[in-house]
Parts: sequence; C-alpha cells; structure tokens
Amino acid sequence: MGEERHLNETELSDRLRLSVRTLQRWRWKGRGPRYLKMGGRVAYRLIDITAWEEWALRDPGGEADEAEDAA
Repeated sequence: MGEERHLNETELSDRLRLSVRTLQRWRWKGRGPRYLKMGGRVAYRLIDITAWEEWALRDPGGEADEAEDAA
C-alpha cells in the first residue's frame, strides 16, 4: 500500500485559490474538508479534499434541478 498524500494549509489554499485565513475560519466554523490536527500542525488528506470537492460540485443543468422545476 502506498503512502497517503497530505497537503498543508498553504498547499490547500493554493489549490483552492483561497487564503489560509479562510481555511482557518472554515475549520473554526466546522466547514470545508476534513483535516488532521497533530500538535500545532494541520494537514488535509488528499482523499478528504477530493471527497469534499465532489460534494461541493454543482451541475446547473442536472437532473436534480429539473426535478425541482417540475414540482
């Protein structure tokens, strides 16, 4: 089994094009991707980041939108 990939706050902020402060605020409010807290360090597992990105993905022309319009 391969080693699991992690991103730190700076790497994730670059990936999402957000500030590190936004990620800190999200953690404080219980938002954003899952994270690990090890001592004073924060790390985000790549698997959790991609799962969160999939959850946040919206399809403006998707079936869910059509079903809501029909109701």
